[in-house]
Amino acid sequence: MERRVDALPVRQTFLIVCEGEKTEPNYFRRFRVPQVIIQVEGLGMNTVGLVQRTIELRQQGDYDQTWSVFDKDDFSDKDFNDAIVLARQNGICVAYSNQSFELWYVLHFDFMHSAITRKDYMKILNEKLGKEYKKNSLTIYDELRERQATAIRNARNLLNEYHLPRPAKNDPSTTVHLLVEQLAEFSKPFGTS
Repeated sequence: MERRVDALPVRQTFLIVCEGEKTEPNYFRRFRVPQVIIQVEGLGMNTVGLVQRTIELRQQGDYDQTWSVFDKDDFSDKDFNDAIVLARQNGICVAYSNQSFELWYVLHFDFMHSAITRKDYMKILNEKLGKEYKKNSLTIYDELRERQATAIRNARNLLNEYHLPRPAKNDPSTTVHLLVEQLAEFSKPFGTS
């Protein structure tokens, strides 16, 4: 008789380099993933500069996954698209948001396919959260966690609305769900599927 040997799931280490100083890092630090490394860089840095810095930081360590997180904001279409191309050419995954990271938060509540301003995202979040949305909240992950599957589904559906992927022109759009799915997969406790 052969004995079955259960293999332990492999844990991943992540390097996540964020454009924002607090909003994105505060969110991603709340994932319960062992050995997640979130390096905060780039306040005031353009998107291409952030990806270049991500490449440098990755060379200083040994990571299973490296992600660059940034928004379209007011950066030019060329800079935004160039950053995504540079990241892919260097094996770096991108979690972008066009226009802002707050789109990801809104998708936890509703499917959104109309381009709006950052200020309008904040108004929607005030209404949905039932209180004033604080940009650098330390608790937003916990407040939204039970709606994460809805946000992932809405983000996927939103990307599917665009027949040609043109990140700088596809407003609104986000790929934050791709990073969230990876973090969620590797944050599962041992012994669960």
